[in-house]
Amino acid sequence: MIILFSIGSIVLMITILMMIMNNLITKKTFTDREKNSPFECGFDPSNSSRLPFSLNFFLIAVIFLIFDVEITLLIPLIMTMKIANTLNFSMIISFFISILLIGLYHEWKQGALNWSY
Repeated sequence: MIILFSIGSIVLMITILMMIMNNLITKKTFTDREKNSPFECGFDPSNSSRLPFSLNFFLIAVIFLIFDVEITLLIPLIMTMKIANTLNFSMIISFFISILLIGLYHEWKQGALNWSY
């Protein structure tokens, strides 16, 4: 019983010592220049977060997510190219890419990719 108590107290002391050393070594500064600068998306962190933001950033983010998801759908198709029928595979890929190109054309005609209004 005494052995368990001594081992537990040693582990507790080492843990407390490491937490104190961590607090002393990593003092965070709140006056950091990068933390006070605007983010890349156009938000200013020192102002209210309820202000309206630019719709262009939102549209570009949505378009990026759409094309990011398309890549995750195209990679398994490339892996199945060895076992699939060539004609069937090329029809599926052509259909998939044509849907994406039609979507991109629609976004272009709607003006989502136009930055100057």
